[in-house]
Amino acid sequence: MEIRNSKMTGKIAVIGIVVFGIIAFFSLNLRQYLSLEYIKASQETFQSLYQSHRFSVIAAYMGIYIVATALSLPGAAVLTLAGGGLFGLLTGTVAVSFASTIGATLACAGSRFLLRDWVQGKLGDKLATINAGIEKEGAFYLFSLRLVPVFPFFVINLLMGLTPMRLFTFFWVSQLGMLAGTVVFVNAGRQLARIDSLSGILSPGVLVSFAVLGLFPITVKKLLALYKRKFGKVPQSAAGR
Repeated sequence: MEIRNSKMTGKIAVIGIVVFGIIAFFSLNLRQYLSLEYIKASQETFQSLYQSHRFSVIAAYMGIYIVATALSLPGAAVLTLAGGGLFGLLTGTVAVSFASTIGATLACAGSRFLLRDWVQGKLGDKLATINAGIEKEGAFYLFSLRLVPVFPFFVINLLMGLTPMRLFTFFWVSQLGMLAGTVVFVNAGRQLARIDSLSGILSPGVLVSFAVLGLFPITVKKLLALYKRKFGKVPQSAAGR
């Protein structure tokens, strides 16, 4: 009973933090600071500050990015562009990659802590097949979803929290899967002054390329499984990779 009460207290505390953060974000109109217009108008100021206090600016930037992602707040794309415009391709990619993954993992952990027991209790039998699939091939499916930017990342974070996937697996797969999209946006951010809208960054050709990349790992795994069922073994060239 004591453990149950402690867990309930923890859930209430987490809910309170999330609700407070979201209410503060919208009621104080903090969203204006995560707009493309504001970032572009403040680029020179941020650049000057970065030149004087590099480590502090990077730490503050990553902290803001982590909180925004953990709370599933809008503005991640703009923050990624800002990282490219402020830090350049290499530093920007590293900062965004780790900040986005840490934030996503916190969102996943929060969803798991608050909702997983309830969802599994209500739909346990119906989710048995999904749970088994996630345990067996969840990393491949998550990697594919992360590669395709058309799927809202915050939805993936929350839904994966309801599955049995280990948080460490979620972290490293997300880190790898989001890297391609991160590089594209950070690189675009280097030309921040010329960007008029977010829609112009991902052309149809880029989206198709990401979709192909996203389907590739699952397709290879399915083909290998089919080959193994038919011939009783995995091709030596594939097994040695």
